[in-house]
Amino acid sequence: MKFTDFVGNEKIKQQLSFLQASGRLPHAFVIEGEQGMGKRTLAREIALNLFCRGDDKPCRQCPQCSKVLKNIHPDIYEYSATGGARSFHVDVVRDVKDNVYVSPNEADYKIYILGNCQCMNESAQNALLKVLEEPPEYAVFFLTVDNKSALLETVLSRSTVISVEGVSANIGADYICSHNPDIDYDDALRACTVWGGNIGKALESLSDSRLARINNIACDICRALTDNNEYSLLCACSVFEKDREMLAAALVLLKTIFRDALVFCEGCDVLSGNSEIAKDFSTKFSKKKIMNLIYASENLYTLTVSNANNAVLITKLCYDFRRAIGR
Repeated sequence: MKFTDFVGNEKIKQQLSFLQASGRLPHAFVIEGEQGMGKRTLAREIALNLFCRGDDKPCRQCPQCSKVLKNIHPDIYEYSATGGARSFHVDVVRDVKDNVYVSPNEADYKIYILGNCQCMNESAQNALLKVLEEPPEYAVFFLTVDNKSALLETVLSRSTVISVEGVSANIGADYICSHNPDIDYDDALRACTVWGGNIGKALESLSDSRLARINNIACDICRALTDNNEYSLLCACSVFEKDREMLAAALVLLKTIFRDALVFCEGCDVLSGNSEIAKDFSTKFSKKKIMNLIYASENLYTLTVSNANNAVLITKLCYDFRRAIGR
């Protein structure tokens, strides 16, 4: 298999290529990963490999490939929940069951991409289970989900689970700029760093100025620390009270700024794009204190993605950062 639009995740691509080459490609996949990681992109890339009629698959030029790339192939069916809890209704799964036993229109396969399956209630999952147990040979299912724990064990046991991860910041920036020549490479690199290699979120933050806002907040936090202004620190962090995702992203950027400060005097590249703040930190704080800030950022990030209480996290951030620099 070849993957053009799904970058990174080399082990996953190797595994899929081996399964197809050996004739053991599963009929059902659960693709887990946070929003923006390319779960649907991966499903469509597999579809290209399965549908292509060219010599070098996927050729991306034959009629089958063209229809897949234009999202008009009659043998690819996409369903998605609105995102709310239990919003993936059993009626949708019943429609899939009615359709799946009809032979493909053009291709050798019929592909079903079911998005946001974490919103699928137990009744819907049980209805889908009946199809997964005895599917027709031509049917391939892709269930995308934030976390596989949202699915029943019986569904997971009849599927191959793929865990999609973020790419390196350089790979992400290269991909973004190759598809969006108007985006500055340094901005793309910073966005991919902030969002942990999540290309989808990086692109979104670049288009809606979210990245700039996160950068401004991170800089405000850094200035509050260097000025020893506890009130300014608390004010800068108050925006996180109802935005956990922004808090997680800001912590990643802060860690990168602290890293830049740690190596600033050694002439290393400034990955965060905030050279003045990194320089200020390197002159005002010892390497030990900067390392304390890095450790604090890592710990706070872990707590954030583990769904700790936001109000408590803000208080802890202010306390831990001030403690890290001996305040």
